[in-house]
Amino acid sequence: MLFDVTRSELVEIFGEDRLATLPATAFPPSAAQSEGARLLGTVGAPTGTLALRTPDEETGRLPLVQDVVDVEEFEDAPQDAGGWPVIGWLLNAHLALDPASGAVHAFDPDEETAMVLHTDVSSLVQVTVRFQRLLEEFTFSGGEDGEEADFERLEAEVERIGRETGSVDPLPFQDDETAWTVVGEEIAAGQRFKGDSPGARSLYG
Repeated sequence: MLFDVTRSELVEIFGEDRLATLPATAFPPSAAQSEGARLLGTVGAPTGTLALRTPDEETGRLPLVQDVVDVEEFEDAPQDAGGWPVIGWLLNAHLALDPASGAVHAFDPDEETAMVLHTDVSSLVQVTVRFQRLLEEFTFSGGEDGEEADFERLEAEVERIGRETGSVDPLPFQDDETAWTVVGEEIAAGQRFKGDSPGARSLYG
């Protein structure tokens, strides 16, 4: 795994009730013992920006890529991608785990594009944690005089996340088209602040 992420670290930041996990039984046998599946089962990811997929109520299994999209319409999809488990949803893209390589792929049915979004699941969790933490902890000054400086500071934080992640895994922010790049742009523009976070209170009152 590229990043060292632990359950205790995430619990300390978000609390138990804000973490979602996927049990090993939700994965097909070919993926259940993979490092990515184990990480999602033991550590999980914070809810919010990233939505982990809910296993089917009857079977207890995650859907496969071939269950949610027509793989043949994706010219850049790997040949065996149809049998990969779909582990989550980010923006318009289904996120699928390649059990063989451990990589996380994003399938966007609107654009009919498939791209490798993360080298491994630890990278997915790491980016999710850092953006979710920024959304919940960033504080605006609240005054019009400081608004421009606030947004410059926010943009710098988003850029830092992309830069520091990219030094280890270049895939999440490899170009302007990745889902995480778009999420980062939305956060830098003052979007995605929700609930009772300091940012939401400052922006929306």
